[in-house]
Amino acid sequence: MSLGEIEATLCAPGQRFEMETVEIRRVPTRVWKYAPASLRVLADHARSHGQRLMTIYDDERISYDAWYRAVATLAAELHRRGVAKGDRVALAMRNLPEWPVVFFAATTIGAICVPLNAWWTGPELAYGLANSGASTLISDAERWDRIAPHRSECPELRTVLVSRAESLEGGTERLEDIIGTPHDWAGLPEATIPDVELSPDDPATIFYTSGTTGHPKGALGSHRNLTTNIFSTAYAAARSVMRRGEELPPPAPKVGLTVIPLFHVTACSAGLMGQLFAGHTIIYMHRWDAVKAFEIIEREKVNLAGGVPTIAWQMIEHPDRAKYDLSSLESISYGGAPAAPELVREIYEIFGAMPGNGWGMTETMATVTSHAGEDYLNRPESCGPPVPVSDLKITDDKGHTLPTGAVGELWARGPQIVMGYWNRPEATAETFVDGWVRTGDLARLDEEGFCYIVDRAKDMVIRGGENIYSSEVENVLYDHPAVTDAALIGIPHKTLGEEPAAVVHLAPGMSASEQELQDWVADRLAKFKVPVKIVFLSETLPRNANGKILKKDLGALFENG
Repeated sequence: MSLGEIEATLCAPGQRFEMETVEIRRVPTRVWKYAPASLRVLADHARSHGQRLMTIYDDERISYDAWYRAVATLAAELHRRGVAKGDRVALAMRNLPEWPVVFFAATTIGAICVPLNAWWTGPELAYGLANSGASTLISDAERWDRIAPHRSECPELRTVLVSRAESLEGGTERLEDIIGTPHDWAGLPEATIPDVELSPDDPATIFYTSGTTGHPKGALGSHRNLTTNIFSTAYAAARSVMRRGEELPPPAPKVGLTVIPLFHVTACSAGLMGQLFAGHTIIYMHRWDAVKAFEIIEREKVNLAGGVPTIAWQMIEHPDRAKYDLSSLESISYGGAPAAPELVREIYEIFGAMPGNGWGMTETMATVTSHAGEDYLNRPESCGPPVPVSDLKITDDKGHTLPTGAVGELWARGPQIVMGYWNRPEATAETFVDGWVRTGDLARLDEEGFCYIVDRAKDMVIRGGENIYSSEVENVLYDHPAVTDAALIGIPHKTLGEEPAAVVHLAPGMSASEQELQDWVADRLAKFKVPVKIVFLSETLPRNANGKILKKDLGALFENG
């Protein structure tokens, strides 16, 4: 069946994927008619899965009922303490069972949850807290240790709840004093989440996305932005089955292994929302390790895995892979970074699993296009067509729409596009235009609507799914007294996609080694942003007539290792 025939069938009136048009910020927009109206509605639905396992983390096995009891207990306590609709509640922790508890406890009472990047340094975390104006922080002990020295930089922060801490200083409280440990949640009193009036387009989250200049920008997301992904993901799965010419199977809960951080929209919005709706079991790992992942897949009969291409490569290339029964795997999907066409084929040939990919960004709350199964095998260079509620167009530098096949800037619209940037009206006006988001990606569309990302207009390196904006690293390099010229580029890496590398020019009479500059960056930014290689030029870096560094000419400096 063609994509159009499938859409006409699945989205027909009365069908599960029926659409309707509503006004979102004065722009008529197609939406999934039956998507949950808010995260409170989603949480109440997830509660209906009862004793089915929701989360596995080491020896902690939490049912949906136990999760909901913890959510309701924490939500009631936040509400009692005066956390009101629109207040910001920051969340800083690794993938732990507490993460989705905190996320839903905040958002279901109308607060705006601010998931902070758990890899950030103390100053970076403090910036997110101060910029969002968070009055409450719920953190694990490791993140709090980084933030604590900078608490004075967060004047609006009043309440700090810390989980899994051996000891705490004054001015902080244990999260366990409110909800207990995950082992205790099943024994919490049955409770309901406090009633707060919510509408689909109320703000729910601030996810930070690094800007090309200056500090990270907070993308303000709505309840609708997040719940849209539930039906977008399900539609993509149904489309793959119908493209294969098979009958749609009845919905069935799966077991999934989530190894990418929940502070990314890929894991939270594109992953967690649909998992809760469907009643899937979600497994978290303390940190990624291929052998431990094999053990988990074999023991728990994992059906769904992936995250970023790096994960899939490590699973394929590990010498111990054949020692484990990985036959339960049905799908290995990823986003956040481009993948080599050979990876797509090897997933299918080695695991017998269907590959999956898609395209989105923090500003689109993840999924805009989705690509899976045979379509992906046949078009491995594409990120797929847009989901039915979304539209794509390719424009020239003046915003005029280009014809099919032409390369230009990719624009996207739909109910998952965020509301704008937190307290950044000028950046919002520049990026969001009449319901469209200007992505900064260069792309083309084919006759069937499949999208091909060909380059990035923004100076960004994507290392294993982590965005590294070059200006942020360059600014740190410029702060070094010996550096007068600097540029960051991405160099190819088989499993990570690309890695950051720098080219610098030193001031006359000054000296600095590669290791010195790497340590300089590492002291000021998250470790994944540190250049893996630095090349020194005796002259200033090449520039065009407008003074812009010709980054495309710098890659050759790294081609011989």
